[in-house]
Amino acid sequence: MGAIRTTCAYCGVGCGIRAEVDGTRSVAIAGDPDHPANRGRLCSKGTHLGETVGLGGRLLHPMVGEARVSWNEALGQVASRMRACIERHGPDSVAFYVSGQLLTEDYYVANKLMKGFVGSANIDTNSRLCMASAVAAHNRAWGEDVVPCSYDDIAAADLILLVGSNTAWCHPVAWQAMEAARERRGTKLVVIDPRRTETAERADLHIPLAPDGDTALFTALLAEMARRGALDDAFLRDACSVPPGFWDDLNHDPAIDRALFARLADLFAASPRAITMFSQGANQSVGGTDKGNAIINLHLATGRINRPGAGPFSITGQPNAMGGREVGGLASTLACHLGFSAEERASVARFWGTDRLCREPGRKAVDLFRAVHSGKVRFVWIMATNPAVSMPDAGFVREALARCPHVVVSDVIAQTDTARLAHVRLPALAWGEKDGTVTNSERRVSRQRRLFPAPGEARADWRIVADVAARMGWGESFAWSSPAEVFREYAAMTRLAREHGKHLDLAEWAGCSDCEYERMPPFQWGGPHPLARRFPTADGKARIVAVSPPAARSPDPDFPLRLNTGRYRDQWHTMTRTGLSPRLAHHRREPVVEVHPADARRHRLLDGGLARVETPFGAELFRVATSEGQRPGEIFVPMHWTDMLAGGGRTGKLAQPATDPHSGQPGFKNTPARLARVEPDWRAFLVSRRTVTPQAPYWVRSRVARGWLTELAGFGTVDCDALLPAGPRIEVADRERGMRRIAVPDEGGDLAAVLFVTRSGTLPAREWIAEQLGMPGSGAEWLAGRSAAPAPDKGPLVCLCHDVGERQVAAAIAAGACDTAAVGAATKAGTNCGSCRPVIARMLESRPTMEPAE
Repeated sequence: MGAIRTTCAYCGVGCGIRAEVDGTRSVAIAGDPDHPANRGRLCSKGTHLGETVGLGGRLLHPMVGEARVSWNEALGQVASRMRACIERHGPDSVAFYVSGQLLTEDYYVANKLMKGFVGSANIDTNSRLCMASAVAAHNRAWGEDVVPCSYDDIAAADLILLVGSNTAWCHPVAWQAMEAARERRGTKLVVIDPRRTETAERADLHIPLAPDGDTALFTALLAEMARRGALDDAFLRDACSVPPGFWDDLNHDPAIDRALFARLADLFAASPRAITMFSQGANQSVGGTDKGNAIINLHLATGRINRPGAGPFSITGQPNAMGGREVGGLASTLACHLGFSAEERASVARFWGTDRLCREPGRKAVDLFRAVHSGKVRFVWIMATNPAVSMPDAGFVREALARCPHVVVSDVIAQTDTARLAHVRLPALAWGEKDGTVTNSERRVSRQRRLFPAPGEARADWRIVADVAARMGWGESFAWSSPAEVFREYAAMTRLAREHGKHLDLAEWAGCSDCEYERMPPFQWGGPHPLARRFPTADGKARIVAVSPPAARSPDPDFPLRLNTGRYRDQWHTMTRTGLSPRLAHHRREPVVEVHPADARRHRLLDGGLARVETPFGAELFRVATSEGQRPGEIFVPMHWTDMLAGGGRTGKLAQPATDPHSGQPGFKNTPARLARVEPDWRAFLVSRRTVTPQAPYWVRSRVARGWLTELAGFGTVDCDALLPAGPRIEVADRERGMRRIAVPDEGGDLAAVLFVTRSGTLPAREWIAEQLGMPGSGAEWLAGRSAAPAPDKGPLVCLCHDVGERQVAAAIAAGACDTAAVGAATKAGTNCGSCRPVIARMLESRPTMEPAE
């Protein structure tokens, strides 16, 4: 079989992939050089997709409770439960919670069933958690959720403002485009972020504003442009509507150092081609919509929009967050960018042929789970997402699901934190098995194509939903036989958007044949600058929107710190996919709380020790890492860990459920918090072929080549027997230091497990012993945790893509490599996804003190 062109499973960049299947469940992954989104580049997660396509942990058969059942019985259960709720409690007692991991066809069918036939708009998506404020800002500014920019604008920009985005880690392919622009045309980069991230370190200017300071900053910048006479008066007059008194009410306090603000203002004023790329750091706020509109106001008022290299660019999203927005996956829209006016509802009802169409917006994510908790929603169907982990105040969400009488989960993994609370579990197709389309952050539609046959009894999400609809008596309206048929119907429906003055238009694909659908090249609806023709408002003008910063939070002596959350470089969401990859686990094996050294001293925290992070909503244990990149008084934790992989570090349990009043998006980035040192009696790690769920206060499991590495810490005694497999043991102990080391070979003499425990000493490095798992060897070496003839130490991993360590980079620098390109030529580090280039650059800057490899 030749290479299959498909699309990456991860972020909203929407990178094209060339996949070559070379075994039953084996695939070689490479970037597609012809895809406009990435031109052959991939990040570490996309590069290692091939490590995540195995069937370990998969849900392969329909389940009711713990019993395997037929599809007929499972679908009948879902339909009868839903029907009973509608009949007894009304349509609003039913809700769907869906995901940016779904394909557009899946999203379309789910939305049609809920809004068109169940008769409720209670369908919302986990995209609510990452980009809903950008959607609301777009709608307020120009009447439609249209991103006005394209990736090509990066190459054409004189200035790039990155707001709330660690782009080098979270969108590495977009980061490479920025690096190329800086090298080719001298593009300046400003990073606006409370943390001094890897991206901020490489910026021309870093603005370390306080959390939720974006609205004040951008409003002050707009006021400064007005003071300097740098507004585009003609564009304001001809293309914008400005509310009365707007210019008199601007907040002139940027809430940052005046010298920094002057440098920012000088850069913006001198750069007619300026693009502002904003992400979760701006959106995940109780004032996220106003932040978006403050950014948009600045671009509209200065005319920096609708031309190459200029505009406000929301870069949030999962692989199909945009596709879900287009078809109506948000509770706040109807379908195809249409709202709930009488005229729009009539058009949709005619198109779908229904008299059951919902009448008003439904419950957004946080309110939806509150309604589940209170019993107003009695049936919830969760598709391709894990809200028991990812929602804010996740403990409350778990309690809500435990109370709900009817919980259905469609997923690829059998035992997620959410699936454990389901009454019915339905096996869905995973990436590599799906067939359909996605839309990336620049409005580019791409095909995701099937690489493998469906495993077990897994089915496409659109097919599952359509089969339930048929059992509820609506089969004629859901009688598709392929995703191509679903896509044609959706494309035809976008004609309604055009009829109501919107820009969304895929109607040219409404008559595509199955062959044309299969061969579909990536295409961008609306062109590079869709708002250049006109703004989709009644008068064709954009709206300048009056905004205000969130109200200042009163200091809370019980929770004096501010908790920020975010992603790690090589992991994705709740790790149901990336957690399967040994390579992706290398970078950060544990959830770490990053703390400024002054705060660490104040709370008596040890770098590498443990700390309890507590908020009004919950408490979790984390490993401590001190970082000068943190602002004093603020702490940062990652979002990825779940009950499947850890006994602590579950960030959703800590985040506040307060939401933006316009978008309903939760404010993950600024939760009151406090810290406390935790001193365990013992520390340990286990390398084992099988997974173990320890009874210990702290444990974290990560994938290694032939098994698992589990870090542990606890109090009292260590139950070694519960951690290790049965069999002969090789053991050494030092009672004075409380050290114990036990290796267990299997019947063939290969290493099955090894446990290292200490109460006061140190533990050996993990990587060498993890590599010995499942291999023959010496018991003495296993217990020592190192080879008798050790290979050169590569040091901590720098480049995941090419497995290059810190000492190898140091050796290249010592040998004369003077920039990242030279280091790449010598070691390959930084030559693939580029996300490690900030680390290499930092090493280059500190090279007089670097210790080269021996």
